[in-house]
Amino acid sequence: MARIDVPDGPGGDPAMVWTLRPEMAGMVDRMITTVYQRSLLPVGEREVARMRIAQLNACDACATFRAPSVVDAGVTEDLYQHLDEYETWPGYTTRQRLAIAYAERSATAHRDIDDAFFTELRVSFSDEEILDLTLCLAVYVGLGRTLEVLQIRDNCALDL
Repeated sequence: MARIDVPDGPGGDPAMVWTLRPEMAGMVDRMITTVYQRSLLPVGEREVARMRIAQLNACDACATFRAPSVVDAGVTEDLYQHLDEYETWPGYTTRQRLAIAYAERSATAHRDIDDAFFTELRVSFSDEEILDLTLCLAVYVGLGRTLEVLQIRDNCALDL
C-alpha cells in the first residue's frame, strides 16, 4: 500500500500518483518518454542499466515493468535474469557489461567513479553516448527511488 493517498484511476498508483502534482507531471512524462524515445543507445543497453538500478533501488514497480517498445525490440527475459553475473555471463556484450557496471556505480558509489572507469567507458562509448547513458541513469535512480520511498509497488502498462 502506498504511503500517500493516490486517487483511483487508469494505470493504478504508478500512473495516478502524478495527478497529485499536475504541475510536475509533465516533467515526469518528458523524462520517461525522452529515455524511451530519444536515447541514442540500443534498447538492450538501456534496459540492463535500468534493471540493475531497479534491483539496487529495490523498486518492484521498476523491476517488473516491461515497456511494449522494449519487448517489440527483441529484449527477452533472459537479458534480465543474469544481472548478478553480468561480468561473466556470455550473453552480454561489452557495452552491456559497462552499462550495468556504470549503473551500479552510479546508484551505489557515484563518488568512486574514477578516471580509469571513464577511460574504459570511452573505449566503447562516444562522449554523446556516455552523456545519454548518464542521463538515463539519473531518471532510473530518481524515479525508481521515488516510487519505492512512496511504496508504489505495482507497475502500469505504459506504452513507450
